[in-house]
Amino acid sequence: MRSKTKFYIVAAALISFGIIVGLVLSSSLNIQTPGYTQEYTVPQDAVNTLTKWSSAMAAVADAVKPSVVNISTSRTVKAPETNPLFEDPFFRRFFGPGFEHPRERKAMSLGSGVIVDKNGYILTNNHVIKGAEEIKVTLFDKREFKGKVIGADPKTDLAVVKIDATGLPAMKWGNSDDLKVGNLVLAIGNPYGLNQTVTSGIVSATGRANVGIADYEDFIQTDAAINPGNSGGALVNARGELVGINTAIFSTTGGYQGIGFAIPSSMAQVVMNSLIKTGKVVRGWLGIWIQPLSPELAKKFGLKEETGALVSDVVEDGPAAKAGIKGGDLIVEFDGKTISGPTQLRNLVANTAPGTEATVVFIRNGKKETTKVKIEEQKPEQTAQAPAKLNNVLNGVHVQELTPILRRQLGIPGRVQGVIIAGIDQDSPAVDTLQPQDIIMEVNRIKIRTIGDYTQAVSRIKPKDSVLLLLDRGGQIFYLTISPGQ
Repeated sequence: MRSKTKFYIVAAALISFGIIVGLVLSSSLNIQTPGYTQEYTVPQDAVNTLTKWSSAMAAVADAVKPSVVNISTSRTVKAPETNPLFEDPFFRRFFGPGFEHPRERKAMSLGSGVIVDKNGYILTNNHVIKGAEEIKVTLFDKREFKGKVIGADPKTDLAVVKIDATGLPAMKWGNSDDLKVGNLVLAIGNPYGLNQTVTSGIVSATGRANVGIADYEDFIQTDAAINPGNSGGALVNARGELVGINTAIFSTTGGYQGIGFAIPSSMAQVVMNSLIKTGKVVRGWLGIWIQPLSPELAKKFGLKEETGALVSDVVEDGPAAKAGIKGGDLIVEFDGKTISGPTQLRNLVANTAPGTEATVVFIRNGKKETTKVKIEEQKPEQTAQAPAKLNNVLNGVHVQELTPILRRQLGIPGRVQGVIIAGIDQDSPAVDTLQPQDIIMEVNRIKIRTIGDYTQAVSRIKPKDSVLLLLDRGGQIFYLTISPGQ
């Protein structure tokens, strides 16, 4: 018994000794036990820098939020009855197809807008107010007003709404042309109806075009979170100035994926001023068909340049023709601005007031030449159409650019590229073969993507030549030939 007692005493002593040694070692080696964290300190200079940056962001957001409004719209839509009896074959056989009576319902949508004038003018997207029967504008201070559409421009997806109020906090305009990739920007709007939401990011790119959102595209791309309901909201710079109108996102899920687009303030301001003054947008017109400069075309035309807008044709008696510009010229400057491609030139000309005398620099036969062009007003029939007077089997076929708006209206998928037939003259050799709304995808195996492509391809067809076309007609794609005298 004594030996067992001695054993317990010795064991207890050894355990105690082990605990003491462990605590000493843990203390000396700074070993952390589970459930406890080591104390830390953040360098004061880091704290100061981040605090200043955070305070600056908050100050900018506080300054501009009152200028962003919530826009809710409603319209009446007709929907077919959903009574399950209407699906019964007996009822359908007795009453016949189409006996259902459509019922009316109110469709609601939400968006954002930016106060650009203290007297109640608000800039937003056209798609926010399109088809609206009622427009309700809610201000930062919760006041509600009935909105009236002053003017809308589907080609840029912009619209101006007016409310009966004065002394409003109008946002200051910034110059979007000064934006650089990497610049800090804030996006402010009402995503999913969550009023006055502010997100931050940087400018990811500028001059984005061919996105398929509008006819005239020169988007600012940003990674500042933009979600449904942000449309029409503000994109502001570090000075709290309006540099863009948030318009759309690129997404495979319908939600934010890091790619948002905003209409630059330089374009938005011109469109807004025109809508307020005249109720429509007055655009400049140069009277040319242009296309990108590919390496193959550069080689054919003996050009060393890699950028610019290649003139494929000019309108007879148009501004460019009067100034001496010809097909095959490469326009490299317009009114002092270097031209990177056709989209930029098109936007610059459209934003130039009719009557303005612009300086155009172009290259012809390897030599740089300069001319003065008096810009005229663009008429609806002057927009992106190819000449219909041809000395071949496609004479009298009127085609125009396949715009994003036409794609949406006709349900044309993005994979279908070409020009769309707007009309066919009765004396055209193709009148019995082609149809309006046919999309010409190829001419003699040459792929057609733009008006310039089409103009160039059809100009090679001789009077007695037949032509092979690849068409899309109502979703069916097929080849078709047209011969002289057909």
